[in-house]
Amino acid sequence: MDDYECSAVILTAVEIETRSVKHLFKEWHKVHVRGDQQDYFETYFQRGDEEYKIVCCQQKVMGMTAATMLAAKATAAFHPRYLIMSGIAAGIGEEAAQLYGDVIVPDMIWDYSTGKYVGSDESEIRFGDLGFLPRPVMIHVDDEIMDIVRKTKDDPDNEFHVHIGPMACGSYVVANTELVDKRIKALFPKTVGLDMESYSVLYAAENAKEPRPKALIVKSVCDYADSSKSDQYQRFAAYTSSGYVKYLLEKCLPL
Repeated sequence: MDDYECSAVILTAVEIETRSVKHLFKEWHKVHVRGDQQDYFETYFQRGDEEYKIVCCQQKVMGMTAATMLAAKATAAFHPRYLIMSGIAAGIGEEAAQLYGDVIVPDMIWDYSTGKYVGSDESEIRFGDLGFLPRPVMIHVDDEIMDIVRKTKDDPDNEFHVHIGPMACGSYVVANTELVDKRIKALFPKTVGLDMESYSVLYAAENAKEPRPKALIVKSVCDYADSSKSDQYQRFAAYTSSGYVKYLLEKCLPL
């Protein structure tokens, strides 16, 4: 395995995502990392005649800060070949094309929350008397991984409907179509998803010490970031995202 010590670390942000990952991969064992209060769990899966180790860990709170810290700690502790975040997200692509439980795999992630608040006469993005001047930053997912993901869309063994495109990441929950239209779609109209952690995971992987992992975000649609936002489809979305991660590890990604 070269200098890598495990095949993948799977990150989650909330309990419903963690339960789904643990349900699909069996026989987890708690791992103690000296001096770290974080809970880590490891298991192994079979691929051909080989056995491969994966680690799962969940953020203590939601959001970008916690995601950065956990991704950095897990990478330093386990030196994974892949750093994968599995979970749920808002779908904000074409509504007719995105269904609950559809999988989103972003090829680029951008932080929509960076910018400057100004007077309403100083920006075209306005919310009442408040204006916003965006200064988005972005990170691209590894091209080789994305080529593999694109090929899975036509693979008869792939049971999941996969959307590929930009994902917007920010530090707060969104349940307002005006904000989506003005802050997100106005800048990157082809954005397909919205979450609160993905940018941080890619940033941590890109800036990790060698051996540096390749990062991948797999999130499934649980709502559409509008006023009808609810928890109704979170469990199903968590299941499809973790199921697609399992499929990638067991059949597709080079190990």
